[in-house]
Amino acid sequence: MTRDRKRVDGQWALGEREPLNANEQFKQAEDPLLVRERIEKIYAREGFASIPPDDLRGRFRWWGLYTQRRPGIDGGRTATLAPEELDDEYFMLRVRVDGGGLNVAQLREIAALSTEFARDTADITDRQNIQFHWIRVEDVPEIWRRLEAVGLSTTEACGDCPRVILGSPVAGVSADEVLDGTPAIREITERFIGDPSLSNLPRKFKSSVSWLPDVPFQIHDLSFLGAEHPELGPGFDLWVGGGLSTNPRLADRAGAWVPLSEVAEVWAGVAGLFRDYGYRRLRNRARLKFLVADWGVQRFREVLEQEYLGRRLADGPAPVLPASPVDHIGVHKQRDGLHYVGAAPVVGRVSGTRLAALADAAEAHGSDRLRLTPYQKVLVLDVADPEPLVRRLESLDLRVDASPWRRATMACTGLEYCKLAIVETKARAAELVAELERRLGDQRADITINLNGCPNACARTQVADIGLKGQLITGPDGSQAEGFQVHLGGALSLSQEDEAALGRKPRGVKVLADDLPDFVENLVRNYRADRADESETFTQWLTRAEDSQLTP
Repeated sequence: MTRDRKRVDGQWALGEREPLNANEQFKQAEDPLLVRERIEKIYAREGFASIPPDDLRGRFRWWGLYTQRRPGIDGGRTATLAPEELDDEYFMLRVRVDGGGLNVAQLREIAALSTEFARDTADITDRQNIQFHWIRVEDVPEIWRRLEAVGLSTTEACGDCPRVILGSPVAGVSADEVLDGTPAIREITERFIGDPSLSNLPRKFKSSVSWLPDVPFQIHDLSFLGAEHPELGPGFDLWVGGGLSTNPRLADRAGAWVPLSEVAEVWAGVAGLFRDYGYRRLRNRARLKFLVADWGVQRFREVLEQEYLGRRLADGPAPVLPASPVDHIGVHKQRDGLHYVGAAPVVGRVSGTRLAALADAAEAHGSDRLRLTPYQKVLVLDVADPEPLVRRLESLDLRVDASPWRRATMACTGLEYCKLAIVETKARAAELVAELERRLGDQRADITINLNGCPNACARTQVADIGLKGQLITGPDGSQAEGFQVHLGGALSLSQEDEAALGRKPRGVKVLADDLPDFVENLVRNYRADRADESETFTQWLTRAEDSQLTP
């Protein structure tokens, strides 16, 4: 008779230090941050073939480097090929832009690096980062040198560590903001990014600090959202345990109020708790959301206070959300009387050439500050006379007067470069936006559309009005073709009218990629024709729509 044994989840705080999977083994063998020296002194000199697997597909991520997908490998082979068969000898390189803020000199350097080393590629991501492609390991040390010379880095842009910290794109300039969270973001990055004590977490750690709900705070491991305490004044409400991917979960309010001066300390406390108590046995259960789900938010707060902060946090009220979602596209007045101008590329795809022109345009019109948004858009701040800048941005296909389809559609990297993808996304999304603009130019609709190339939800599939998860589906002729599983009715609590929800998957609703414009057009027209009145949102309509109105 065998004796039942308690399952070991690899929680360091319980003494479970034995590495239980390959990732934990290479992290325990050496701090991944130390790979930088080998990149600079060995791999950049000896080339791609000199890189061993644990560095190539493991530790490189801590410096923002992923091997990109070898060209010509279709999505049906994604899960069948060995890593070395999927790897191209080029890298995606992710540049951290914590809080989304860039000055003109930084943007110019990013643009120059794109044109010199990345075949003119550059994508604005929904994490307020910039991503390059086609990077050679031989060029990485020079890229680092030039990024760091203008105050940027790729440190911990990927890996099981603290990822970029999101912030409001209008922090410090919005008339609706009571407290600017930028000092806390700056303190966190200066004190803790690259700190070896937090460079080996169970999985990635995503966080945000923002007074305004213009960041997707409910899908992060940790978020600080602006809230006014009746006695202590303005500060931040604490949220924990969010995350999407294949097991989506919305974050919980911890009921705790944190002053600006203590945000960095509480951030470090939560990161330390995750490091020590997070699950390290199974990679698909290693995110903080699983620990919060198992413990409950009250126990989580108690452990944070007792073991990591040494004091109780103040109880606090829930944030007061705006009447409607914050929209940064267009021309808006700043609190100082100047303006910021928000522009929309198509699903974040730009180029070094276009970013250089954007830097020139910003400088010519009196600005030295730009911001990236968590929705793949860009803002130019501090503009006295916005109209000449608007004309210049429009000439760069950075639309200020953007259609609802361009402003509300996002897409992940997709099959073009990503080794996890099953379908193409960027080109499909661009085609979809163009078709919807042509077919529904007269249909004003506030409907978000998020395309993802695989189940990992980098483009936040489950919290869009229309979420499209890439997969292979059977076409009319019986063959496998690129398509999407459809999620409908997802939302985040970004305003008083929004109720957070994960999108539902209507039974049997899948669509071939080639039929995507027809499907979305039909869905939008059904909504517009059948809604009770103009105030009924797409999500509200979905709760009563007939199945026949949702099918391809």
